[in-house]
Amino acid sequence: MKITDLKCAVIGQHPVVRIVTDEGISGYGQIESSKPYLKPQVLFYRDFILGEDPTNVERVMLRIRRLGAFKPWGSAVSAIEMALWDIAGKAAGLPVYKLLGGKIRDRVRVYNGGVRFPMRGSSPADFAENMARMKEAPEGFTIIKQGIGYHGQMLASDPSYRYGENITGARYPNRGPLTERGLKYVIACIEAMKEVLGDEVGLALDCGPGWTVSDAIRLARAVEPFNILWLEDLLTGDYTPYVQADLYREVTRSTTTPIHTGEEIYLRQNFTDLIEKRAVSVIGPDPADVGGIAELKWIAEYADLHGILMAPHGVLDGLIGLAALVQVSATLPQNFIAFEYPVARPEWWYDIIEGLPDPIVRNGFIEVWDRPGLGVEFNVSAAKAHLADEDSDFFD
Repeated sequence: MKITDLKCAVIGQHPVVRIVTDEGISGYGQIESSKPYLKPQVLFYRDFILGEDPTNVERVMLRIRRLGAFKPWGSAVSAIEMALWDIAGKAAGLPVYKLLGGKIRDRVRVYNGGVRFPMRGSSPADFAENMARMKEAPEGFTIIKQGIGYHGQMLASDPSYRYGENITGARYPNRGPLTERGLKYVIACIEAMKEVLGDEVGLALDCGPGWTVSDAIRLARAVEPFNILWLEDLLTGDYTPYVQADLYREVTRSTTTPIHTGEEIYLRQNFTDLIEKRAVSVIGPDPADVGGIAELKWIAEYADLHGILMAPHGVLDGLIGLAALVQVSATLPQNFIAFEYPVARPEWWYDIIEGLPDPIVRNGFIEVWDRPGLGVEFNVSAAKAHLADEDSDFFD
């Protein structure tokens, strides 16, 4: 089997990768909906993989892996890797999890990062009300993640919450010290959410990036009585092209509250310091950024050797990304907690992708399916209605 073409179409806001072979089997991968601009980056790799056998996944990846980078530039490589596994599974007549070593769980736990409801405001009462709505969501999530601190506009709502001027523009531009009032406000919002959830549903918090080390330690110590599952991306994180493991280690060693990072990191080599220095308690690579699903599994295994837990990111990965997360999470070692559940936007994606269970999530879990490859396919006739004119030949 040989690769005869690499195509990319932007469907909705997702760049979608299609690898075409000379045996009539195609494989699909999906880039996050926040990156519709990456189509040219995907097509850059076309000449590197033409003529290769797609079922030799690692051999193909060796040709392109070194040409990626931290979020967002690793997404193209990651989507190509997913598409290769999709082909390999289809060619073998096996689900991808079988090719990754087999599953150790029949269903995978997901956490809520994507089922959202509008916030009326940013007071502790507003956070509590919003958390109550998520707790009652039909998916029955056992873990809910909420953004606080520098993740979003929380600290921008009142200039007395932090020192310095607010910067607007690129994603997560602000960083720096909080005032005492600001820190107390964040803690009050967390306490309000925990009062709603009790010990029935776990609470994880997406915090940054942008906190100082001292403020991060103060926050982590203050919330120790609440048994928070993790504080995510306090120092670095989303759209930050460096790790700073030594700073994370300082926070982690100062608290019993689990500290988490990893969604923006590309490749196993860039997790080395976090893992070997035990700089965090939990890592959360995203298969759509880290280099693909086999890369994620390698990192999970290495983290497990060092007593570090695994909670993969994935909120914007779409339905093909969801399928990839289910397949790889079924194979991860017992340091796996849950992966972040992606919700399709726009909702017509549910009409153009076939093979997902209905409902997808039951009581906070997804049953692992056994169809070949990633186990999902396009309803081509329905999907064509959403192609731009320039992508009209994507399925040809």
